[in-house]
Amino acid sequence: MNLPQPIRKLADHLADLPSIGPRQALRLVFYFLSQGKNEMNELARSIDDLSGLKLCSNCFFVHQNQGGLCDICGDKNRRKDLIAIIEKETDLLSIESTRKFHGRYFILGPIPKTGVLEDWQKLRVQVLKAFIKNEISQQAEEIILAFSPTSNGDFNSSLLIKELSPFTKKITRLGRGLPTGGEIEFADDETLGEALAKRS
Repeated sequence: MNLPQPIRKLADHLADLPSIGPRQALRLVFYFLSQGKNEMNELARSIDDLSGLKLCSNCFFVHQNQGGLCDICGDKNRRKDLIAIIEKETDLLSIESTRKFHGRYFILGPIPKTGVLEDWQKLRVQVLKAFIKNEISQQAEEIILAFSPTSNGDFNSSLLIKELSPFTKKITRLGRGLPTGGEIEFADDETLGEALAKRS
């Protein structure tokens, strides 16, 4: 059966999203259609509004502030010399929800399965090094490698330990209260809080 082009086009886009397959993408498209024109226009506006967001010049988290810094990096009450390196934005939100971390973040981006950082990630690491040199007197007090406890996360941690050791007094990993192979964004607050407290 030939579906109208707008349905197929949107379904193709949705199917590219994480955890959404072609059938679920089609179900979503038909759900949007069932909601009527006003709801579809509101959804389109919400998606369009995302294009106005900016990336923080320090940590690469999204924001809509006037300057170049997100709310966390602009907060003078947070420690500059305590930095958690994370893979993605949802990991930041999960750690923040524990209310046990009072430092800064640095979003590295999705960890490649190749075992080699992408060129844009290497540029981000250079931004982190420059921040440490210029803002906190050459060395951080502690850098926490807050990656999910997967083999990929372990491998990339070993790469970053070599790269960042000269820039910090101490490098730690999250404690193994997190199940091996698990994802940070799906951990409950208590488990993630314990992993922060027991980092080593």
